[in-house]
Amino acid sequence: MPASQRGIALVMVLWMSVLLAVLVASFSIAARTETLMARNMLDTITARYAAEAGLHYAVFQLRMPDPNQRWVGDGRSYEFDFEGTQVNVEVIDESGKIDVNAADQLALVTLFTGAGRAPDEAETLAARVIDWRDPDDLLTEPGGAEKDDYESAGLSYGCRDQPFQTVDEIQQVLGMDYDTYLAIEPLITIYSGRTEPNWAFAPREVLLALVPGDPAAIDSFIEQRETLPPGTPLVLPDGRPALAQGGGLTYTVRSVATLPSGATATLEATVRLGTGSIAARPFRIVRWRDAQSS
Repeated sequence: MPASQRGIALVMVLWMSVLLAVLVASFSIAARTETLMARNMLDTITARYAAEAGLHYAVFQLRMPDPNQRWVGDGRSYEFDFEGTQVNVEVIDESGKIDVNAADQLALVTLFTGAGRAPDEAETLAARVIDWRDPDDLLTEPGGAEKDDYESAGLSYGCRDQPFQTVDEIQQVLGMDYDTYLAIEPLITIYSGRTEPNWAFAPREVLLALVPGDPAAIDSFIEQRETLPPGTPLVLPDGRPALAQGGGLTYTVRSVATLPSGATATLEATVRLGTGSIAARPFRIVRWRDAQSS
């Protein structure tokens, strides 16, 4: 073979070697990427099921017959290990929130003021909430709204004149903006039927919104509530007794699962505990918040 042809052959061999090396590297990177994706997917699924385990474990603890062993639905944190995954669970008794179907006008005004609305706006919004839930078409003063007011505002719906069916429904009340809704959403419920929250279970945000006093006094009250035995009489920072009362049947459970790899999953569900025979369902979900994973 002439020398010139041998040179061409050598160049071709070198190029083929480079091409093969590139192909091998590409396949290696693709395989590594697929392995990482599979691992991330497995971690996400594992964390999700661990978070769901937290929900079921919370229900089990809430149904404990012994009040000294039963989990307390006042927002305190409970942690446990589930198959190597750290699970953090917070439980809020819905009776500790503000029931928008039962709260009086003053409580609603205080709620909206605490959410950042001006006093006159808070009064108007409270009146419109009452008009939405009451069965008549009479305006609540000051600033209430009935069917004609919704039509004048260009809305395709009118005042419901029935109790709220979901927490989200309050967004339809005339004058309710999204920022206000986001501020009050963790504080309100439709499941307690109480005119005022059960202070024995009210979360910190509800106490700050409705109980006069500085945050330090509220925090001191919460600390006492968490450290004293269940049923111990307490006094709110404004001097009112926080009578030890039994909890309700409806709870919001927030469960966060964290794997050693750092992958997390979060779910939040409002559940109503079952009553009656042992064969009955232990709980049913009445509200579900989409889980977050990372």
